[in-house]
Amino acid sequence: MSEVVVHPSRGKNEPQLPACGLLLVNPAEARQAAQIASREGWERHFLFHSNLHQRIQSPPMFWAGPAVGAPMAVISLQPDLGVGELVLPTWGVSEEGTSVHYPVAGRSESSPRLRRDLKDFFAATGKELNEGPIWTTDALYRETREKVVRYGQQGILAVDMECSALIQVAAFRRVELVAVLLVSDLLWQDPWQPAFQSKDFRRRSQELVADLFRCVGSLAAV
Repeated sequence: MSEVVVHPSRGKNEPQLPACGLLLVNPAEARQAAQIASREGWERHFLFHSNLHQRIQSPPMFWAGPAVGAPMAVISLQPDLGVGELVLPTWGVSEEGTSVHYPVAGRSESSPRLRRDLKDFFAATGKELNEGPIWTTDALYRETREKVVRYGQQGILAVDMECSALIQVAAFRRVELVAVLLVSDLLWQDPWQPAFQSKDFRRRSQELVADLFRCVGSLAAV
């Protein structure tokens, strides 16, 4: 593999972040996280047009967001996976442009250890995580009926616009990563049924952010 020109590194005066953190990709989630961080006295750091907050006191953790990209929807491909349900991706079918530039041997997967930790945490709250593969595309509104049917028959749970790239980059950088996706739309039936603007979906999104803060805090304390 050819040598790359630019290597990532921590710049002068950039903070040394804790090992555990949250990436909240959507603006609404980031606003909620900023309120939590402000209430608890977290330190805020510059992150271009995004946010980066760090909790210094024990257990230390950080959160960043919203993210640059196209993370606005998670669309179910399965009839038994409804709006507001949670998906725990194991691996991704990549139809985005990032993964190919971060080659690794074999198929990249999210962290099995972190998946177990999240399943244990959410089980204790009475919430189910639907674990399985997802499909990631960066071509907005170009999910074809043929692909929806084919991937659904292969057991792919949902389609999003970011996850496979995050999993691939994490594997390349040898960073443990896990994601929790909240189903916002239904694509397995015709016509497409979006629900991301509903009050119930927004409520579930707020609950998920609060749960993830508690979950990551408990992992950081270990």
